[in-house]
Amino acid sequence: MTREFSAGNYRFIPSVFQYSAGAAADDGYEIERVRFDRLVPLAEGFARAAKFIQEAGRPLTAFCACELRSPAAFSEDGFRAFNLHYVKTLSEWGIFDGTTNPVARSNVCPEIDPPSEPSFYAFSFTRPTAAKSPTFVIAGGAEAREGGGSYVERTVRYRDLSPEGLREKVRFTTTCQMENRMTAFGFGWKDTTGVQAYSVHDFHHALVDELVRRGALRSGLTWHFARPPVIDLEYEMDCRRVMREAVI
Repeated sequence: MTREFSAGNYRFIPSVFQYSAGAAADDGYEIERVRFDRLVPLAEGFARAAKFIQEAGRPLTAFCACELRSPAAFSEDGFRAFNLHYVKTLSEWGIFDGTTNPVARSNVCPEIDPPSEPSFYAFSFTRPTAAKSPTFVIAGGAEAREGGGSYVERTVRYRDLSPEGLREKVRFTTTCQMENRMTAFGFGWKDTTGVQAYSVHDFHHALVDELVRRGALRSGLTWHFARPPVIDLEYEMDCRRVMREAVI
């Protein structure tokens, strides 16, 4: 279920053309996460990420994950148009080959004070290390099943915002998205150092059974009051294990 991206010194879980489902550093390398102190527009974010990576002595192909923020949830056609624009830079960096994209990604939409254009929140890249501890980043996943068909067809409890509907959305995202992706790398919740959730709905009633008892909150939970990137998706998560994080 995983493939190597030797130019970046990491392996990844193949998914759709715009992103992979996760990235894990190769032996002898670690993933470093860099968060911007303020949101920066997409082009500026790519430029600042490139500068940071190169000043660390790494090639641009070391770029392995990013966290984006968009003004509002997209339609399916609008989301595809955005993604076609986004991958152009990855092509220029020698990462996206036109078919396969190894870079993991989250892209969510703040409900309050959103950016005026798609922007960077954080990015991750690989660098050499003598440490033996593995590192990984799991891409954002919402309550939509993988495979063909529209989001309407694939979304768990579509437009159901009842307490039980939200619980099932949280359960699906926790198990079928996060846990399955970590398992592909040989990891689990016990390995995570950070977990993030994105929703504008109250999902506290699902926390204990669907997250805490599963060990997902061993390092706590960062809740962003934001929507997933496609209209009518209501809950998203991502998670990671990184030893080095910076804010710039």
